[in-house]
Amino acid sequence: MSLQIDPLDQIFAALADPTRRRVLSMLLEDDMAVSDVAEPFQMSLAAISKHLAVLAAAGLIRQERRGRITWCKLEPAGMRAASIWMQGFGQFDPVDLDDFERFLEIEMADWAEDKGNDDDE
Repeated sequence: MSLQIDPLDQIFAALADPTRRRVLSMLLEDDMAVSDVAEPFQMSLAAISKHLAVLAAAGLIRQERRGRITWCKLEPAGMRAASIWMQGFGQFDPVDLDDFERFLEIEMADWAEDKGNDDDE
């Protein structure tokens, strides 16, 4: 009996790691050789290869061999399922932090005034 892994679970598991998110950001710019992907990280080529394997298994990147070099390429369609799922939450209005800050200032001023009146009694 084979265990079926939900593709959405794989995508979010891959995105949960900051190193893998940074790799995806790097690949937004252009295709890169594995050695170039590894360069900015303080880890071995084997360690970065494991991260790349997770991204590839999730369908977020593709790796292809060109001569002796393995190249990594962003797979934009790989993010589609996660994007569609997250859009379901787009029905909520985004929080305007400036409005929220003004609201809190008013509430805190009212609270401080009420507290001051309570102390007078």
